[in-house]
Amino acid sequence: MDKRLSSHKATMEVVNKHGFRFSKSLGQNFLIDDNIIDKIVEGANAGKNDKIIEVGPGIGTLTRALASKSEKVLVVEIDKSLIPILEDTLSDFDNIKVVNEDIIKADVKTLIDQNLDGGPVKLVANLPYYITTPIIMRFLEESINVSDIVVMVQKEVAERMNAKPGKKDFGALSVAVQYYCDTEIVAKVPRHLFVPQPNVDSIVIALRVRPEKKYKVDNEELFFKAVKAAFGQRRKTLLNSLTSMGILDKSKISEVLLESNIDEKRRGETLSLEEFASLANNINKKLEGE
Repeated sequence: MDKRLSSHKATMEVVNKHGFRFSKSLGQNFLIDDNIIDKIVEGANAGKNDKIIEVGPGIGTLTRALASKSEKVLVVEIDKSLIPILEDTLSDFDNIKVVNEDIIKADVKTLIDQNLDGGPVKLVANLPYYITTPIIMRFLEESINVSDIVVMVQKEVAERMNAKPGKKDFGALSVAVQYYCDTEIVAKVPRHLFVPQPNVDSIVIALRVRPEKKYKVDNEELFFKAVKAAFGQRRKTLLNSLTSMGILDKSKISEVLLESNIDEKRRGETLSLEEFASLANNINKKLEGE
């Protein structure tokens, strides 16, 4: 088999050979560009000792490139009609395991234990856009043994993950991702590099998961609740948006903001992660003191 599947011609040959039908509901758009495939592999720093988990492999275009560089690749594909295609296109590799599961419902830790020696793993994928954020946040929040997440996502979503305080794209997703990771844009991917062509452009973003969190947060649940409240109604001042959480009255929130050296008239998008951490910790102290 030709080593590369990432031309339009090679992709359609495989699709037609197996009578495959693209599923719009599963967000199936196959990448048809060697250069972007190479950038994803480089962005993942895939090496001979690496264990990779790939979600939504399509016909195995990226999978082949990853398997040629790394120790093991575990492929998770929800569409059972793609399984025989993958068995065909990946047949010349002995370091790939394909499982027919829904990554949102799968027991990811067990899959990693059984197939990738417990990790650490790198999540590398051209993610279906409708489940991008749930997949990424699941890997970050559930203490899955992951060192890097290198994914192709919708352009606007990548820009939000990578946004800095004070920018219009900065929001709750920016804070959530940057709480766990350092972010890096790997490549911009125009829509014409897919078949079928989606309605949006894409970006490959690398999330480098930090071994230790950059900011000390005493109560993570409260931290994320405060972040969500701060961005819930973006035009509200912090004093009003944090009061709307309903856990402290306005005068106590005012005291907390003063203790955190944060002007109560500021808005959520102007706060740094360090300020959010300080604010959440001071709310937590106030609650514990009551």
